[in-house]
Amino acid sequence: MKIQLGDIETTALIPLSIRANETKRSNARIKDEVAVEIIDTLEIDTAPYDKFLSHEGVIARTVMLDRQLKALIAEWPDAVIVNLGTGFDNRFSRVDNGKILWFDVDLPNSIEIRKKVIPKRDRVSMITGNVLDSSWTNTIPKGKKTILIAEGLFMYLSKREIQTVIEICKDAFPHATLIAEQSSSLFVKRQKFHDTVRNTNAVFKSGSKNGQEIADLVDGVRLVDEHSFNEEMKKHSIRGKLWAFFFPQISDRWATFEW
Repeated sequence: MKIQLGDIETTALIPLSIRANETKRSNARIKDEVAVEIIDTLEIDTAPYDKFLSHEGVIARTVMLDRQLKALIAEWPDAVIVNLGTGFDNRFSRVDNGKILWFDVDLPNSIEIRKKVIPKRDRVSMITGNVLDSSWTNTIPKGKKTILIAEGLFMYLSKREIQTVIEICKDAFPHATLIAEQSSSLFVKRQKFHDTVRNTNAVFKSGSKNGQEIADLVDGVRLVDEHSFNEEMKKHSIRGKLWAFFFPQISDRWATFEW
């Protein structure tokens, strides 16, 4: 199947390729059979999108976010979960408790392809929309606990655009939790050395020293906690340990916000 994706949308092939290749390992840290099926269906050459540091970073962020989401779902079993810039993510299948409502939001090309390669599932909806335009919020039910995910998104937005996304979410969902991946401002300056994104035409537009920089963009937003991917990466290889030791400020982080 031939696919046509924009520059930023193409970066969704990075985590997809890594999750598929990790799934095939005998000691796989995550299992995502859907990712394997998508790679096979789309006939994607994963080599440009699966390099060591990106692989370890994606697996770390996957493990960490799955763990955090499962904890939040245990606390809020009928939560509404919104995945912003979803790409080919299949996290619902790993965290579903049989009650949550899940909404995947992305640009038209991504959603069109996603509908072809990911089977329809109960309690999962795919929404075509631009995260910078509030119209995507109209079809999402209000009144329940809302958990928003921004994985692999904010680094492709300017600080002003990030502010817009958070303002849209805050206006639409008055009491919500946002879990957002944060890139280092230092790494953004050195993005030409990124082992996989450099194989696309995408450009990192912003980074931050800490999550508080993002919280300060919108009044009423509170930073709850923040965890570097290094916390997980260093558990699994000598190279991961060395990276965490020598470059503690470069790896991406999960930051959790509330309002």
